[in-house]
This record gives sequence, structure tokens and C-alpha cells, in this order.
Amino acid sequence: MSKYLVTGGAGYVGSVVAAHLLEAGHEVTVLDDLSTGFRVGVPEGATFIEGRIQDAARYVDGSYEAVLHFAASSQVGESVVNPGKYWENNVGGTLALLAAMRGAGVRKLVFSSTAATYGEPTEGLLTEASVTAPTNPYGASKLAVDHMIAGECVAHGLAAVSLRYFNVAGAYGEFGERHTPETHLIPLVLQVALGERESISVFGEDYPTPDGTCVRDYIHVADLAEAHLAALRSATAGEHLICNLGNGNGFSVREVVETVRKVTGREIPEVVAPRRAGDPAMLVASARTAHERLGWTPSRSDLTGIITDAWNFARTHAS
Repeated sequence: MSKYLVTGGAGYVGSVVAAHLLEAGHEVTVLDDLSTGFRVGVPEGATFIEGRIQDAARYVDGSYEAVLHFAASSQVGESVVNPGKYWENNVGGTLALLAAMRGAGVRKLVFSSTAATYGEPTEGLLTEASVTAPTNPYGASKLAVDHMIAGECVAHGLAAVSLRYFNVAGAYGEFGERHTPETHLIPLVLQVALGERESISVFGEDYPTPDGTCVRDYIHVADLAEAHLAALRSATAGEHLICNLGNGNGFSVREVVETVRKVTGREIPEVVAPRRAGDPAMLVASARTAHERLGWTPSRSDLTGIITDAWNFARTHAS
């Protein structure tokens, strides 16, 4: 049994990863300031500390085998309006965490990165060698952290894995998506199904895709959690490994909406709106590196299954 610190462990992905660690028999401490997370999201059996990542030196000690770092500001639109918040929380917070880990002798890190580091791709499947050109401060802040971690690995022998998520979806038991405000497509469509929202906006229907709407790679949150445990096993001292996490298959906005109709049996009115600036037509991952280096392959890639799990969570946790 090992002891792990999970920053941002009261949020969507962090809570599911914390639950998987506990199920594997490990000891887990969750550090979260609850600015976007929920106290009820902390899995039973985990120790909870309410605190800011910028104060990591207060909470990190040598008893931890590793840190899994999810604490971050993560809304693209907000990052454009308030970029300073993203530099302070994402870059400044991680800088404080790395210093605290170094001081305490904690030498392993798994970092929650993002496909937003790639910006607007000009190719099909994105690999870790694809050009990184973020189009917003959120993606830029995460890319800056990736560079910061790489330097820590070279200078101080940190063992680190950055996992670049594509579109995380689904739910795991009592742990699912509940953002305020909600910006992700699947939970937004489910809000329409629940009668909490009148319609779903389709931003652009003239993209060079089969049905004209944007295509995205959706990965089940439980598959994502399993990748984090695999990353803990695979992290190597002095190396910064970057892995994309996705299914390698894309689904369009209209495919998602139609699947929600089938799963829920509800009407989902659509309103076509203009394209949003910075929305690439297609964003799909090559997860070959994760397969080869982590021994990880997603097993819940069916869109109907992903949406069914999300629906079961949404209707039992409706506002």
C-alpha cells in the first residue's frame, strides 16, 4: 500500500481517480479549496484537507509516494477574460507544488494536462509530437506547466507523467460531472433532457466533417482514472513522459445529441448558432504512446455506454 496526495480531488476527474486509488488499497489524501469542487465529491475513506495549492508547502510531506495533480482553473472562456487567474492558479500553483515536493523529497508526479495545449490542429490524429500552439490562456498555462515539469525532471530527477486529456465524459458510481457553470457538451445536452435547459446550441454546421458539426474524441472518466494508476507504475526518475488520452475515434456534436435522444427517450431541441472562435473542426487523439509506455488501452469507448453512465448520474443528481 502507498500513500498519495490528490490535488483537486473534490473535482470531477480527481474524485474518480481518488476512488480508484482507494479501491486499489492505497491511502489517499485529497487537497482541494472547493472553489470548483464539491465536498461530497471526496470519496469515503480519503483524508480531506481544504486548502490552496499555492500553500502546498503546508501539506506536502515525505510520507507521500507521489502526487496526482488535478487542481487548476479550467474554463477556456474565463481564461480569455481573466488570464491572470490562470497564470496564478495553474502555473503559480504548480510552481509552489513542485517546490514543496522537492523540499519534502516526494519524487513522483502525475499531471492533469489537456488537449488544449495543441490549439487548432492541422492534421488528423494528434500525437504527442504534434505542434503545440494553444489558442487561449488555459491551454497556454497547461503547456507552460508541462515545460516546467520537464525542467524539474532534468534538474532534480523528478519522475513525471503528463496526461493530455481529450473530452472526458461519463460517470463512475457517485462521481460525475457537475461544473458551475457547465460548459461541456454531454452534460449540457443532458440538462436539456432533464428540462433544465430549453435547447442545445450547435455552434456551426458548416465544418468539413461528415455532418458539418465539430468532431471530438470522448473518453470515459473511468478509463482515464485507470490511465493515472498506470502512469504511477510507469513513471521513471529523470523523465517527463507525455501521453495523449483518448479513444482515437471522433463523434460529432449531432451524433452526441442523437445518442442522448436514444438513451434518454427525450426530445432535444437544437438551435444552430455561429461558429465559436478557436473551435477546430476535429480533435481526435492518437493514444499509441499511452498504450506502449503505460500498457493502457481504453475499454469503454462506446458512445452509448459513456452517455448512459452520464445520464444515470445526471438524473440522480439533478439540481
